[in-house]
Amino acid sequence: MLQNIRDNSQGWIAKTIIGVIVALMALTGFDAIFKATTHRNDAAKVNGEEISQNELSQAVDMQRRQLMQQLGKDFDASLLDEKMLREAALKGLIDRKLLLQGAEKSKFAFSEAALDQVILQTPEFQVDGKFSPERFDQVIRQLGYSRMQFRQMLAQEMLIGQLRAGLAGSGFVTDAQVQAFARLEKQTRDFATLNVKADPAAVKLTDEEVKAYYDEHAKEFMTPDQVVIDYLELKKASFFDQVAVKDEDLQALYQKETANLAEQRRAAHILIEVNDKVNEAQAKAKIEEIQARQAKGESFEALAKEFSQDPGSAANGGDLGYAGPGVYDPAFEKALYALSKDQVSAPVRTDFGFHLIKLLGVEAPQVPSFASLKDKLTKELKTQQVEQRFVDATKQLEDSAFEASDLAQPAADLKLTVHTSAPFGREGGEGIAANRAVVTAAFSPEVLDEGANSTGIELDPETVVVLRAKEHRKPEQLPLESVAASIRVQLTKEHASAAAKTKADELIASLRDGKTPLDSLSWKATHAATRAQEGVDPTVLQALFRMPKPASKDKPVFSSVTLTDGSLVIVRLNGVDEAAAPSEQEKAQYRRFLASRVGQQDFAAYRKQLESQADIKRY
Repeated sequence: MLQNIRDNSQGWIAKTIIGVIVALMALTGFDAIFKATTHRNDAAKVNGEEISQNELSQAVDMQRRQLMQQLGKDFDASLLDEKMLREAALKGLIDRKLLLQGAEKSKFAFSEAALDQVILQTPEFQVDGKFSPERFDQVIRQLGYSRMQFRQMLAQEMLIGQLRAGLAGSGFVTDAQVQAFARLEKQTRDFATLNVKADPAAVKLTDEEVKAYYDEHAKEFMTPDQVVIDYLELKKASFFDQVAVKDEDLQALYQKETANLAEQRRAAHILIEVNDKVNEAQAKAKIEEIQARQAKGESFEALAKEFSQDPGSAANGGDLGYAGPGVYDPAFEKALYALSKDQVSAPVRTDFGFHLIKLLGVEAPQVPSFASLKDKLTKELKTQQVEQRFVDATKQLEDSAFEASDLAQPAADLKLTVHTSAPFGREGGEGIAANRAVVTAAFSPEVLDEGANSTGIELDPETVVVLRAKEHRKPEQLPLESVAASIRVQLTKEHASAAAKTKADELIASLRDGKTPLDSLSWKATHAATRAQEGVDPTVLQALFRMPKPASKDKPVFSSVTLTDGSLVIVRLNGVDEAAAPSEQEKAQYRRFLASRVGQQDFAAYRKQLESQADIKRY
């Protein structure tokens, strides 16, 4: 294709294409084309600083993994809305960028030593309670970071943490606020309750009332919208028995795998960093001074412990352990592989600074025998063939299903069996209907209304299905006789509760007027109840602390609370007991709590202010 373009670049085709491009530029303007090209790799800009599409993709992947870990292995990943994930991840990146800009503007900073200490003290980087360079490299590689990238990311997190702590820690409250909170928090109340039971047995319902309720709530008594589907299931595993591998291919793959085995080299190094405090010349002079001392016979290990600024290896005399190609910075690796055992390099410049590198040992690769790898290599070759066959068969299935008016022809083309599901609704069901993508496709307008076959649906990396609607069971009105019993239960509860409410209201009115003596009823009294009082229904407790304070001891305040079973509780508030003045310890505790809450509110307001004042462009 590229050669064809070259061959025709001088002909009429090229001239026509150029003419079209010129016309587009004239119509849309160079600026529009320039912008489309300029921002194609950007997800957003925050005050002129870019957030790349790559950063966004990493954030989306991380968010997806975290959600799946939180929700468990049985969670269906197809339920995750990609658009919502992307929007949430982009918002998080924008917030992070705003906070970093805010921290920089406010001159927040920390030392490299503080960053080193965080790394050294992180449990995930430790083995048996001690920092392990090998473990550190392993963890950050799994996260997709190099050492430099990880330090940069951690530095940003520490800046944001400083900013958050500075704002949240600046929250304060007055003594009056502490006293007011303590007064409310420590306040107790004396009250009594009287239960007014709902009596379902006393309710007499007529058939007319049941019918009237049925008619009024007709939409509540419908069969669910259900569908029955036919589907074809294509499984990758079914192709393994259809492929074979040749001995010469196995031998070729064996030679390729063993050729890639590389020796492992054990390196030690001394690092002098180039940073904001130490410039290039100063760092080079320092490493040359150390080199001279080592050349005069001083121990490389001792010099590394004294001078190296790599927190992961300095304490071990600069020892980095064994590693193969591709682990270190290219300049570092080139110098290492040029050394003989126990030889020390000249100063090497990398992104980290200047290094002296010593080769401590070399391990030759262990080459496994062909026989020991044969089964593994056979599986690899078969997997490659099966993967291609599965891809081809999936495309054939989709093409055939698109062209066919049912699933019979696609089934015949690929020697598959047409399966039929049990009826299921929009909430899904069992088996194949437990997959959210299947449910979505089954109820899509194309499948349900137009009678088309679906596109290929990936149930998992090993399975693809296509489906069509066999039967659509639309919602229908349930007959009265099938729901009459449940209607009677509901109406009986409502009527019984309403009767209990009427009785409670009448009794409260009589108590307020003094017509019914308080001591004539069987009250359950509770003294000095707190806001967290045990043994009291939370609904009753909540209502109790919302009631106004009685005017006097002989004039209690009344209220009522409806319980879940339809019964009522009459609440009689007898008195409010103001708490004693809080102790100094309690005041300090309340102050910390209130200040923390104010600090969190201040930090949230600061983030909102940053966003409102920022120039944010989303692409």
